[in-house]
Amino acid sequence: MHQAAPLWRPSAEQIESAPMTAFMKEAAHLSGRPIEDFWALHGWSVENREAFWTLVWDFGEVIGERGDRILVDGDKMPGASFFPDARLNFAENLLRKSGPHDAIVFRGEDKVERRLSWDELKALVSRLQQVFKAEGVKPGDRIAAMMPNMPETVAAMLAAASLGAIWSSCSPDFGVRGVLDRFGQIEPVLFIAPDGYWYGGKAFDVGQKTGEILGQMPSVRKALIVDYLGKAREVAAGVDRAVALEDAIAPLEAAPLVYEPLPFSHPLYILFSSGTTGIPKCIVHSAGGTLLQHLKEHRLHAGLREGDRLFYFTTCGWMMWNWLVSGLSSGATLLLYDGSPFYPDGNVLFDFAAAERMTYFGTSAKFIDAVRKAGLEPRKTHDLSSVRVISSTGSPLAPECFEFVYRSIKEDVHLASISGGTDIVSCFVLGVPLLPVWIGEIQGPGLGMAVEVWDDEGRPLKSGKGELVCTRAFPSMPIGFWNDPSGEKYRSAYFDRFDNIWCHGDFAEWTAHGGIVIHGRSDATLNPGGVRIGTAEIYNQVEQLPEVLEAICIGQDWDGDVRVVLFVRLAEDVELDEALQKRIRDRIRTGASPRHVPAKIVAVKDIPRTKSGKITELAVRDVVHGREVKNKEALANPEALELYRDLSDLKS
Repeated sequence: MHQAAPLWRPSAEQIESAPMTAFMKEAAHLSGRPIEDFWALHGWSVENREAFWTLVWDFGEVIGERGDRILVDGDKMPGASFFPDARLNFAENLLRKSGPHDAIVFRGEDKVERRLSWDELKALVSRLQQVFKAEGVKPGDRIAAMMPNMPETVAAMLAAASLGAIWSSCSPDFGVRGVLDRFGQIEPVLFIAPDGYWYGGKAFDVGQKTGEILGQMPSVRKALIVDYLGKAREVAAGVDRAVALEDAIAPLEAAPLVYEPLPFSHPLYILFSSGTTGIPKCIVHSAGGTLLQHLKEHRLHAGLREGDRLFYFTTCGWMMWNWLVSGLSSGATLLLYDGSPFYPDGNVLFDFAAAERMTYFGTSAKFIDAVRKAGLEPRKTHDLSSVRVISSTGSPLAPECFEFVYRSIKEDVHLASISGGTDIVSCFVLGVPLLPVWIGEIQGPGLGMAVEVWDDEGRPLKSGKGELVCTRAFPSMPIGFWNDPSGEKYRSAYFDRFDNIWCHGDFAEWTAHGGIVIHGRSDATLNPGGVRIGTAEIYNQVEQLPEVLEAICIGQDWDGDVRVVLFVRLAEDVELDEALQKRIRDRIRTGASPRHVPAKIVAVKDIPRTKSGKITELAVRDVVHGREVKNKEALANPEALELYRDLSDLKS
């Protein structure tokens, strides 16, 4: 789309004070050549990966021994090895600060509010570390947590990492089958769960569920029950092998933390794919790769400084939780929120931002759209003067939501739409504080990330839509998948499409400004008449209509071709009559193209989504075609799938 001017442009002062500018000056000095803008810096970072990642290590002040070799087999994907001689500990790098200032501020809806100083966080980690050691936890053991986003979760992860144990987490709203499909594959030795959680003002007890899960996970030696509802002892008493966390740590005094020095590639996290096409993939991420990539993204792209107050709305089952907690390594205070972002209303996160002087406000595209449709104007009701960055991820941010942020939330703010995934526990494309923000665009590729858009024949595209790929290895590539000794599943997930090239599965397009637009997932693209269409292009149009709260679009096999079917969830008291159908089709025809216009429009009461809030086109497509959805436990509302089964509207 043609734009006369950007929505936001950093001032000369903002550019000069940005950590990325300081890094750029160091890169120029190191390389002995002028590097005067982001694009020159990105080019250098991709062409000189050894020098670039070494500078990230130094600039991020990584605690550890770097070793002599920086990159071995750098041309192999998979197979490249970064810093193979290094020794470090992830937890030590996150707990470098001490003192009485806030390390974590936590809100559990309007029910719980707590603060932990750096000293208090370290003390809690120390006591948990002692509990873990007493249970015989050693490097490589798995510790699994079904936990809310609360301080004890962060502390337990740090205690696990300090000993070299592998951390894996999900949120407590998962069902028994969903938890077992994940943690049953990795056989944890310890299990951590709450007594329950708050959501929408209601208390949800998970004691019975925890007992059922432990009954089918014989690898677990002990379960720790964390107090959130005030019932931890009661729950622990009714569950085999369980003890209340407060009782487990009560006899222990905080002691100096012990950090196990480990290789750069030592496994830190196991994350799970959220798709609905089968049992979740167990994606193993390294301590060094995660640390270095997050330091780069936080310090350079997010512009984090010591003392910043970092917030991302996330559960412990989404990679943004792992991304968020790494902010400790930059000396930032973590602002944790657990529960509904709309309880008691859509102002709750802005209340948190104003009260805690939030500097980085991270959320999802769906949240921003919901705030817009609720008619809220935080700019008029809240003091958001401390907020420098608003970040959005989870799905493409629609152009009207870009405009809404600047019109109704804050005028002078860096709006950073970011995209990557669980697969890399980080981003391929994200915010760039030195560049302007253009409507509907992600600003640019991550430093060190050789991002390109390719056509089906593997040719790079300067314009037009294609596959988002990464042509060179980077440190936060997974070590591999759990229980995949040959590496076959790992290779087929990312490297089968193009040899020795990471193919991410996003349908993308470069813009005239060097930015990028994500049009949706490649496997959800529509193909009417053989022309590929991204679903986000349709959502961007139809969701601008006030009558439409949300939409989901699939391609239905029909008469030897594929026809576009659009499902819409409508506002209260709105009916899908012929006039509204015409407005929807006209909007899509003029805003996108005639090829995007759906053959069928169907009203539905609900749209299925994953636990991390992403709508699931593939699951809907399977139901419409009468195919089994294999992993319904990945969904937050699996019952919604039945709304799409055997629809008479789709039989003609």
